[in-house]
Order: sequence, then C-alpha cells, then structure tokens
Amino acid sequence: MPLVTTGEIVGPAADAGRGVGAFNVILLEHATAIVAGAEAAGAPVVLQVSENCVRYHGAAAPVISAALAAARGASVPVAVHLDHATSAGLVREAVGLGVGSVMFDASTFPYAENVTATAEIVSWCHARDVWVEAELGEVGGKDGVHAPGARTDPAEGAAYAAATGVDALAVAVGSSHAMLTRDAVLDLDLIGRLRAAVPVPLVLHGSSGVPDATLAAAVSRGMTKINIATRLNEVFTGELRAALRDGPARVDPRKYLKPARTAVAAEVERLLGLLGAA
Repeated sequence: MPLVTTGEIVGPAADAGRGVGAFNVILLEHATAIVAGAEAAGAPVVLQVSENCVRYHGAAAPVISAALAAARGASVPVAVHLDHATSAGLVREAVGLGVGSVMFDASTFPYAENVTATAEIVSWCHARDVWVEAELGEVGGKDGVHAPGARTDPAEGAAYAAATGVDALAVAVGSSHAMLTRDAVLDLDLIGRLRAAVPVPLVLHGSSGVPDATLAAAVSRGMTKINIATRLNEVFTGELRAALRDGPARVDPRKYLKPARTAVAAEVERLLGLLGAA
C-alpha cells in the first residue's frame, strides 16, 4: 500500500461521518505498533511526529524517516504528519523529508497574528501539495498544564478557515492534552455548531482524556481527526513496567519492548474500531 497524505484519509472520512485515528510516534516501537493495529482493524491511520518528539531525538530525519518507512510497508493507507510545529523551519525540513501534512500551531498568538503566521505556512505548503491543519482556541495541557475551559467560537472558526486557507481545524471543545484520567467533558452541542459553521474537517486534540462513549459521540457530532498520544504511552509504559517486574534479570530490550509494542497495537485496533475508522 503506498504512502498516502492525511488529506486522502481525512477527506473521505469527513464526508462519510467516520473518525480517523491520528496517533503520536515517539519510538520506532510506536510506529510499528500503530501500523500493526491499523492493519488488524483494516483501517487507515495517521502517524504523527511532533515538534517535541523531534526535540527528544535531537533531529527530525531519524524519527520522520522511520515513520515514513513504516508507512510505506503497511497493507493499509498510512499517512505521516508533523504535529504541533511552531517553527516554519521545522515545517520546511519535514516537508523536505517527505511528510504530506503538517499541523502548524500558532494558537498561543493573538488572533490576527495567528491568522497571518498560519496563512503564510498554508501558502508555502499548498504550493508543494502539502495538507495543513491549524488550531484556534488553544487546547490546554501542553507541558502538563490542564486548561480545558477554552472554547472555539463557530463564527470565528469559519472566518479563520477562510482567512488562512487551512485544510483542517483543531478546535477547543473541552479536551486537554496529557490527561492521565479519562474524564474530560466535551461540549457536544458546540461540536455540532462548529461542524455546521466551519467548512473544513474538525480535529480533536487531547483525546486521551476523553471517555470512549464521548469519543464516539464526538465523531457522530462532526469531529473527524482524533489525535491520541498519552493513552498509547500509558499502555506502553504499563506493559513495560510489568515485563521488567516479572523478569528483573532481563537486559535484552526486545524482551520487554515487545509486549509493550503488542499492547499498543491492540489498543490502536480497539480505538480505530471505536472511531468507526474502518
């Protein structure tokens, strides 16, 4: 199955009212597990590499190249997406490496500055056939700070999409990044109003903290791209701890990373089913 763009996955899903799972990659084990889970679910999937992940590895090329290789070897459509980029330089570098979509995050800027900076990125990316996501109404939780009170105004969202030319819009509806509990309360009525007003697919960030039933309801109300990172890390770390506890003499990383990878694949398969992604 050839590598596809995020737009090729998100566009048809939005038209059909299906969700799209977009999962963050930190290690090679994440990439291979996410692809395995998508293959088991028979669903397309998006591999996301964030600016924080690039910073962790010290360079963009190793982790993005690994994600691209995993995508090219998959039996289902897989896209590779740059997530939460705040640097135009990183956007250019990632596109040069082969990513087909980027999320440019200027959400901390005042509205006018956000529009200007995002429109410049969109113009550059569209000239290279690269799909662009942006955020309006800052979703809390970056760096462990939970601020789920932000909300995106539907009229402002529509104006923002028109002014910037973005292909998808991440909106604030009650979720928060990096949550370890699954008790976020989403404003489902607001999601419906945003879907009616905004002419591009909607993206939910901070989805790890949202209960299963609410995630499914969010998709039914109009959310399409569902970003999940912390939940997979919880599953991975839990299995890793168990493997090390049960085998304290283990020194071969394959012996404790494999069960963690297998558990992540199973959770990806489950979540893609929940989102109706197949």
